[in-house]
This record gives sequence, structure tokens and C-alpha cells, in this order.
Amino acid sequence: MEAEAGQEQARVTVVTGGGRGIGAAVASRLAAEGHAVAIGYEKARDAAESVAAAIRKAGGSCLVHQVDTSDEQQVDALFAAVRAELGQVTGLVNNAGITGPLGRFAETPVDVMRRVVDVNVMGALMVARRAVLEMSTRYGGAGGAIVNVSSGGATLGSPGEYVHYAASKAAVDTMTLGLSKELAAEGIRVNSVQPGMIVTDIHAAMGDPERPFKAGGRIPMGRPGYPEEVAGAVAWLLSPDASYTSGTVLRVAGGL
Repeated sequence: MEAEAGQEQARVTVVTGGGRGIGAAVASRLAAEGHAVAIGYEKARDAAESVAAAIRKAGGSCLVHQVDTSDEQQVDALFAAVRAELGQVTGLVNNAGITGPLGRFAETPVDVMRRVVDVNVMGALMVARRAVLEMSTRYGGAGGAIVNVSSGGATLGSPGEYVHYAASKAAVDTMTLGLSKELAAEGIRVNSVQPGMIVTDIHAAMGDPERPFKAGGRIPMGRPGYPEEVAGAVAWLLSPDASYTSGTVLRVAGGL
């Protein structure tokens, strides 16, 4: 089996946007499964430290590091810190992302669109690039796995809410497909998850904290999802159980 099978000895996984919501649930789940976890955060330091404290209390290893994923130097500094404190990176959860306020496309300011694309597309590309340089056997790594966090909006389009965000996540899925093929022979699997309507504080940030509960009628399962349900999918994609899975976009959206 690929080098990933030996990672049980020292699985070191970077989780960007790991202080809140899906990222926090992923960091906690991975730590419980034996990963040393690096939590990248941009602004929510207290939240990130709280997640890290819980991980350490449970006996896990954790690093907290501030990073704006759209800044190449900060991304490099994150990975350097992880290598120095936790060891060689074997996994990445490319989760950091922003939406901007809810609204119609023509009424969304260009600077909002530009920032969303900068973080969600360029940031995801730069973080993935740095992870590849750490993990690829072509560059001296031992292999590993990447899970990009996309959105159900990538295929639904999110009309009237945030078309620009949906477009940015479609780019993430295309990146996933391309990298999975480019890196398959270099010991790296690349997949993405597409969460649907998940109960996190991102909805309050975009202007409608009750949004997940308003959508229950159009979700086949009749309810929104929770971060822990996405974390389970991410954990599986990073595990040896998914050793022959790459280039997959796994939808976690209650049937929507």
C-alpha cells in the first residue's frame, strides 16, 4: 500500500480555519483518532486556543498558528512551524474560507467578491501547493492526503445568496480533480467534501443566523447538518480506509 499506510506512527495534519465550525470539529475528530493537529486561524484566536486546550486535555498534540491563507509568506510560516513543532506534515484539511454578506450577485461589491476569491481560491491553491512540497515523494516527502472543503453551492450555484462564493468553491473542486491526477504517483490522495446547510456561526457572519433552520423544508432529510457530521467524512478520507479513494467529491448535504 502507499506510504500513507505507515502514517499511523506519526500523522501530522494541518487544518486551516480550524478554530470554529467545521474546522474545529475536524481538528477535534482527527486528534481523537491520533493525528497531531495544527490549527490555522486568521482572527478567532480565542476559539482556536479553546479547541487546542480540549485536544491537549484529552492527551493529543496540537499547535495553534495565525495565518491569512491568501498570504504566501504566512502560509510558508505555518508549515515551517508545524514541521518544527509537530514533525513532517502528512495531511491537510484545506478548510479556510469566507462568504461575504448574503445578497444578489449584482448587488455584491466587487471588493467583497475579490476577497472571497483571494481566500477561497488563491488561498486554497497556495496552501495545497505548500502541502504538496511537504508530502510529495517527488520532493522528498513520504506521501499523504489532502481534503479540500468545498460547498454544496459549487453545484447548486447559490442564486440570490452568494453566487461568487459558489463559483469559488467550484474552483476548489476542479483543483481537487486536477491535483488527484497529478499527484497520484507521488503518494498523495486528494479529495474534497461538499457540505450542505451546516449549523455554524458562518451564517450569523453573513447576516442570517437562522438560515440553516429555514432551509429544512428543501433538504430531503428535513434538517440542517452539524459540523461533526462533516468531520466524520473528512476523517474517513484521511484514513487508511480510503486508501484507494482519490479525486472524489463527497457530498455531505442531507440529500440535497
